[in-house]
Amino acid sequence: MWRYDVGALTVLLMEVSRTQGLLLGRLADVGMGLRDQACLAVLTEDVIKTSEIEGEHLEAAFVRSSIARRLGVDIGALTPVDRHADGLWR
Repeated sequence: MWRYDVGALTVLLMEVSRTQGLLLGRLADVGMGLRDQACLAVLTEDVIKTSEIEGEHLEAAFVRSSIARRLGVDIGALTPVDRHADGLWR
């Protein structure tokens, strides 16, 4: 039988919730541009790693450019479209 201490879990969950609130507050302070860039970086890394697991190696610049176009994030001069990277969204 699985047992747990509700009181101990409640304290931990309250701390997680408080920390999450602090993080969200800090993200609000950095502004939309930096949040968009962070989101773009995480999504790019995720797509590249997932593709590697499937045996396909994609160029980070192409993936980043494709994601930026889809999200409407301005990253300056966009890298030309690569059909493999852009095909991920179809």
